[in-house]
Amino acid sequence: MLYHKTYLHKDTTKPWITFVHGAGGSSSIWFSQIRAFSNNFNLLLIDLRGHGKSKSSETIQTYNFDAIADDVIDVVQYLNISKTHFIGISLGTIVIMNIAHRHPKKTISLVMGGAILYLNLRAKILMKLGVCFKHVIPYMWLYMFFAYTIMPKKNHKTSRQFFTNEAKKMNQKEFINWFSLVSSVNNILKVYRDKSIEIPSLYIMGAQDYMFLPSIQKIVLTHANASLCVIPNCGHVVNIDASEIFNKKVKQYLS
Repeated sequence: MLYHKTYLHKDTTKPWITFVHGAGGSSSIWFSQIRAFSNNFNLLLIDLRGHGKSKSSETIQTYNFDAIADDVIDVVQYLNISKTHFIGISLGTIVIMNIAHRHPKKTISLVMGGAILYLNLRAKILMKLGVCFKHVIPYMWLYMFFAYTIMPKKNHKTSRQFFTNEAKKMNQKEFINWFSLVSSVNNILKVYRDKSIEIPSLYIMGAQDYMFLPSIQKIVLTHANASLCVIPNCGHVVNIDASEIFNKKVKQYLS
């Protein structure tokens, strides 16, 4: 089972929030959210397979978003959580979208920071380059290259450094597993773009998230239960770049 940590409210009947990080990160990415949300919610923080304190998946044969989402659901069921809000960042938004589509009765709402629903031409080229060189050059070189490409500005430095430091805890094989998963994600993203869900969904994006924001702006026009909040002067990892604004907007939405 995945490593997880809970923060229980003194009133245990309070709603739950389950936090899901992105590729190369860990549950520690939510350090600025714990205090802000623990006053009103029970919190569940999870390390995805091969990340943080969760064991590597070297013995696991199945490696797709269904399996990764089921890893999360296994923890939710183990803790006897009947329903929960899900908050995801970056690749974690794909995981929680999968959960919402396949386990709607477990899902109260979705909050998706730095959401990924479409890979533009630049992203596709980067993925192809990564596929070509993933067995040749050290994975940290690739990871740092992608981190600088997605989070290029000075005000993204904290997010960039955090993810780079967390990625060092992964091994080469684990990185290749996740990279292969991301590079083949287009088919599942098309399903999520075309099929709206009834579950309330908030996309919260940085105005400087040039690679992923444009597609989200189009999606919210066609998905009836979706809304969008764009944070100025903020990059891809909105919960770190603009933690106070992120916390305020999300708390308003969940209330």
